Amino acid sequence: MEQPYRKAVLNLYKSLLFLGREWPQGYDLFRKRLHKVFTKNSEETDPEKIKIMIKHGEFVAKEIEALYKLKKYRTMKRRYYDDSS
Repeated sequence: MEQPYRKAVLNLYKSLLFLGREWPQGYDLFRKRLHKVFTKNSEETDPEKIKIMIKHGEFVAKEIEALYKLKKYRTMKRRYYDDSS
């Protein structure tokens, strides 16, 4: 991995690990899959490909955040609004 991107990749990995704590199938499964993906791409040296993978990882992180917010919204809606009326 190129040195200029090392910090960005590590920050992305840490943020994804943090987001994985609430993963529906469990944190261990999420962590294993995340580690597998990052390990598979660890030998990449092309700066353009690394940039693209970082952008994709940031997109995935935003999607996970959106899913968690949607889950919270649905829970709150179910809790406070009765659908049977």
